[in-house]
Amino acid sequence: MARLGAMMEALAAAQDRLARLSEDRARDQERSLAARLDAAAERSQASASAIQQRLSVIDAARQNIEALGSQVTSLAAVLGNKQARGALGEVQLRDLVADRLPPSGFAWQHTLSNGTRCDCLIRLPFPPGPIAVDSKFPLEAWAAMQDAPDSAARALATRRFTADIRRHVADISQKYLIPGETAEGALMFLPSEAVHATLHAAHAELVAEAARRGVHIVGPSSLWAVLNTMRGLLRDARLQDEARRIRHEVEALAADTARLERRIGALRGHFANMQQDVRDIEITAEKIIRRSEAIRALDIPEDATARAAE
Repeated sequence: MARLGAMMEALAAAQDRLARLSEDRARDQERSLAARLDAAAERSQASASAIQQRLSVIDAARQNIEALGSQVTSLAAVLGNKQARGALGEVQLRDLVADRLPPSGFAWQHTLSNGTRCDCLIRLPFPPGPIAVDSKFPLEAWAAMQDAPDSAARALATRRFTADIRRHVADISQKYLIPGETAEGALMFLPSEAVHATLHAAHAELVAEAARRGVHIVGPSSLWAVLNTMRGLLRDARLQDEARRIRHEVEALAADTARLERRIGALRGHFANMQQDVRDIEITAEKIIRRSEAIRALDIPEDATARAAE
């Protein structure tokens, strides 16, 4: 009887330890689940704040794009700027382009698909597309016009000057306007404000003819204005790319959030099953305890126990 009582006490102690262990494990799992849910909520809140900031940047970029729309549509008018900024040749072209555009926005001595090489290719997105710039304008006829001793020589030099311009415009139109590769227009850079002003003042029909062929004649000051517009266009294109990447990240975040919700639901199901298992164990332990107490309640003499053993 004493051994049976000791066994029952040991069994009860084991049941108590099992119940405490089950409770401790359940509490640990509850704390772990709560910590994971809190961390996930903090990450989601931080991501939402970052998205809100990026959306504010996108709204500002959209406003800038709308403000620059009128400037892009009036590109031809900007090309006719006659402000005086004296400079010469390709060196001035390099200084202007490098000063106003980012390094990724242009290329020097770029070779096109038809094998021709332009002095500079400004890499604008479509539309309008990359724009070729030529700075090899012949100045011999202009110098002859300035040095002409009489009106006959001046008239001859003027005809030569207009013929050189027409021939150069035709070369640029044939070489640098490639459908699908470049824009529908190219720039012919004049190295002098004086030449540019004289051409627009005395040969406006020649400038209009060049524009109809897709060649816009610019001087240093008008090119500076055009480059400013192109700089804004490149910046807005970059912002649009960032906006597309942000939208992609937002979509990925939404997918991750949905996946997190599904996994949290599955975890809740596992946790509910675990709680039910713990409850079943507790019920079994209670039954064992009741049976042990019932056995203890039996009054069995020791000699009868011995005879039962024999």
